[in-house]
Amino acid sequence: MINKLGFGFLRLPKKENEIDWSAVNEMVDVYLAGGRTLFDTCYTYLDGLSEAAIKRCVALRKPRESFQLSEKLPGYLFHSYEDCQTYLEEELERCGVEWFDILMLHWLNDVNYAKAEKYDEFRFLREKKAEGKAKRIGFSFHGSAELLERILQAHPEVDVVLLQINYLDWESVGIQSRLCYETCVRHGKAVFVMEPVKGGTLSSLPEEAEAMLRRVHPDWTPSDWALRFVQSLPAVEICLSGMAAVSQVEANIRLFEPLTEEEIALLAEVAKIIEQKTAVPCTSCRYCVSHCPKKIPIPQYFRMLNELHRYPREGWKIKPTYQQLAQTTGKASDCIGCRSCEKHCPQHIEISEQMKTIAKSFEG
Repeated sequence: MINKLGFGFLRLPKKENEIDWSAVNEMVDVYLAGGRTLFDTCYTYLDGLSEAAIKRCVALRKPRESFQLSEKLPGYLFHSYEDCQTYLEEELERCGVEWFDILMLHWLNDVNYAKAEKYDEFRFLREKKAEGKAKRIGFSFHGSAELLERILQAHPEVDVVLLQINYLDWESVGIQSRLCYETCVRHGKAVFVMEPVKGGTLSSLPEEAEAMLRRVHPDWTPSDWALRFVQSLPAVEICLSGMAAVSQVEANIRLFEPLTEEEIALLAEVAKIIEQKTAVPCTSCRYCVSHCPKKIPIPQYFRMLNELHRYPREGWKIKPTYQQLAQTTGKASDCIGCRSCEKHCPQHIEISEQMKTIAKSFEG
């Protein structure tokens, strides 16, 4: 029986456009009472409110030894080695703690890894571990298995790698979940997982796909299948879930047996169906939105496009929803093709091209 659930502070519940603090407090209490202890945050999550929630709902309410905290340094924002210390001190203050259990570099890819090397960010991690400011060190990764191999060869000192893994991306040519996982295994690194439900994509499946799963386990939800797949991987230590309700915490902290080979093979068949029914593999991380000069609500528009792709006859229902949202935000046709959003998309989506499709679908 296993449960490797980590609590990601990325998709917290809101009430009237503010964090629902009482709801987050209850979620934290239920999570800890269920025997799980690791919380994950980042400098940029929720524009800083994620770290504020860690401080208010965890650090100020619970003994430090009762929980673990994983944090990420936004090295892509740095302009010098000294910035490492500046941002670390700010993160410690914002989270209300004196050390981190896991300290990572955030979002390594080709560009950000080059910057990490330029400013000697791995040396900073080693120093903080020696000082006791970080018990373990690592990085979150969005790149190819080949790049990951180079990083781990150059930096065997890292303890943890945070990867995007789910059964839909397992054999993805772009995400390379399996290849990256196997690279970490070869190097003996603990694997933390983000996006196990792919931003909610795997919690709401096409009818045909969900029916296949229900026939095998009628009492399992699609999210159960997604979380069990990731947690069944032996090298996975923590499976982060960005939960937004107490009911999700209660469902996710249950103990369960690892999936069988037959069940894993079934998920591979389900993945094929989902791929056929999905126009855009967006996870709603919203990194793109904060970098859009036209303030286009890109994830919401992608959800509408995917819904239209799955249910083409429902376009007459979806179009008014799009038009209503577009009245108060940027329209898809407002996109100027600057591609700033694409530089920050972990899924490598050609967003500017998709905006043309959305404009044609909903503005014509």
